[in-house]
Amino acid sequence: MSERNDRPRMGRKKEERTLSERFSDRTRESYKKLIHNRIVYTFVVILIQIAWFELLILRLSAYSTAISVGLTLLSVAMILYVINKDDNPAYTIGWVVLMALVPLFGGLLYFLFGNKRPSKKMLRRMMDSHSYYRHILKPLPKREENIIKLDDRMEGLSHYVWGQSEFPIYPDTQTTYYPSGEEMFPAMLEAMRKAEHFIFLEYFIIDEGEMWDEMLSVIQEKADAGVEIRIIYDDFGCVSRLAPDYDKWLESLSPNIKCMAFNPLHASFSLVVNHRSHRKILVCDGHTAFTGGINISDEYINRVNRFGYWKDTGVRLYGEGVWNFTVMFFELWGAYHSKEVRPNSYRPHSYHPEPFTGAGFVQPFSDTPLDNEPLAHNIYLDIIAQAVDYVYIFTPYLIIDYEMQSSLIRAAKRGVDVRIVTPEIPDKKLIYRLTRSNYLPLIEGGVKIYQFTPGFIHAKSILCDDRVAVVGSINMDYRSLFLHFECGVLMYDADCLGALKDDVMQTIGKSRLIEAKDCADSIFGRMLDAVLRLFSPLC
Repeated sequence: MSERNDRPRMGRKKEERTLSERFSDRTRESYKKLIHNRIVYTFVVILIQIAWFELLILRLSAYSTAISVGLTLLSVAMILYVINKDDNPAYTIGWVVLMALVPLFGGLLYFLFGNKRPSKKMLRRMMDSHSYYRHILKPLPKREENIIKLDDRMEGLSHYVWGQSEFPIYPDTQTTYYPSGEEMFPAMLEAMRKAEHFIFLEYFIIDEGEMWDEMLSVIQEKADAGVEIRIIYDDFGCVSRLAPDYDKWLESLSPNIKCMAFNPLHASFSLVVNHRSHRKILVCDGHTAFTGGINISDEYINRVNRFGYWKDTGVRLYGEGVWNFTVMFFELWGAYHSKEVRPNSYRPHSYHPEPFTGAGFVQPFSDTPLDNEPLAHNIYLDIIAQAVDYVYIFTPYLIIDYEMQSSLIRAAKRGVDVRIVTPEIPDKKLIYRLTRSNYLPLIEGGVKIYQFTPGFIHAKSILCDDRVAVVGSINMDYRSLFLHFECGVLMYDADCLGALKDDVMQTIGKSRLIEAKDCADSIFGRMLDAVLRLFSPLC
C-alpha cells in the first residue's frame, strides 16, 4: 500500500480508517480497468488499420480493390455526415482530415469518441431537472430595476447570459478574491464550520490527502450535528484518485451525508470522456459560496509540490447571488435523484433574515454542453470585443479557435492592452506544446503573453477595464468552452475587482514576457505544431 494510504486519516475513527484502506486496496485493479478501457479500444482500432495495411502490402488484389472502394465510400459518407452536423468548424475539420487520411481508423474513432451529443438518458434527465429548477430563477422586480443602472455594455451582456442560461444578475452580494488556494482554503473551512443547515460541494477532483482530510473532518462533525451534506464529484476526474464506490463509503459515514459520482465510467463501447462536470462549487447555508479553479487536492493549496508553485485563484460570494450556485447544484443533483420538495427553503434569506449589502453586481452562471450554446466562449468574446483600455487573462491552457484568436488580435490592434498569463512549468507536456503553438500569431497581432516562472498557473479569469471580470472553472481550451459543464461568476463593479487587478499585476511581475523570437522552431517543430493545432479539438 502507498505511503498515503498507510498514514492516519485526520478526523476518522479507527474502524472508518480501516474501511477506507480496504477501499484503497481493492481499487487498484478497478483503476487499471477503467483507465485502460479507452486505450484498449483505441488499440483494437489501430490493429484493424494495421491489418488493412498488411493486406495491401501482401498485394491481395482479389480483395483490396473491393475493400478500397468500400472504405472510400465509408469515408465519404462519414465526412458528409460530420460536415452536415452543426459543430464548431475546428472540430469538424479535425475529424474530416482524420477520416480522409485513415478512413477505417478515423470513422471508428468518431463513432467511439467523436459524437459530442450526450446519451438520450442523460439529456432527458438533465432537461427534466432543468425545467423543474429554472422556473424559480426568474428575476425579482428589484433586480429588473437595478439592471437599468448598468451601462449599455453590461446590460446587453447580462441580458444575454440570463436569456441563454436563465441565471439572473444580482446586487447586494459581497465578493472576496483569493489570489491562491492556500489563502482561500481557510475561508472555505471557516464557512463550513459556521454552517448550521446545509453544505453542498461539487468538484471535478476530490483527492485523498491533507486538504480533503481537513474538509472531511468538518463534514463528519457537521453531519453528526444534523447539517445536511451533499457532495458531487466527477467520476472521470477522480478515476485514479478515489475508489469506484467511494460515494457509497462517504454515505456510510452518516445518514446526513449524500454523495454522487457524476457521469460514472462504464466498461463499454459507450465510454466517453465528454460532458464532465468541471465545476468547482461550495455553498454553505445558501448565503455563502466559493468558486474558482481550486479542486480538492493537496497541490491546489501547495501542500505538495508537483510543478513548482501552484498558482490558483477563487472568489467568495456572500449574499443574494449565491442563489444561482444553489440552483446549479440542485439542477445537476436533481437529474439523478428525487427533486427537492421545497427548493425555496435553501434561498439566501432562509437562514439569514438581515439584508445583504455589496457593491456592484454579480451573475453566477453555468455553461452546459447540452444546449449547443457556448455560453462561456461567447461571454469571453463579448468582453474582449467591448474592451476599451485592457483585457487581462489567466489560463493554464491556451488552445483557442480562430474566432477567439481573431477577437484577441482585433482588440490589440484597436489599442487595447491584451495580456495573457500561462504556465512556465507544464502539467502536461504535449498540452504545453500545443499552448505554445498558439503564441506566435497572437504575439505578431500585438497580444502580450507571459509565462508564470515560479511554476504552474491553474487560475481561470478575465478582467477588463477595471469594471468587468469573470472568475470560475473555465479554461481557454476546447473541452472547457464546448464540452464540459462549467461555472463562473460574471462581475461588474464588484468589491473584489481591485484585488483581482493587484494580483494580475503581481503575477505578471513574476512572469516572463514571451517574444516572437522565443517561438522560433525548426521546420519539423512547426509541422508538429500545425498537426497539434489541427487535431486539438479532438483531444
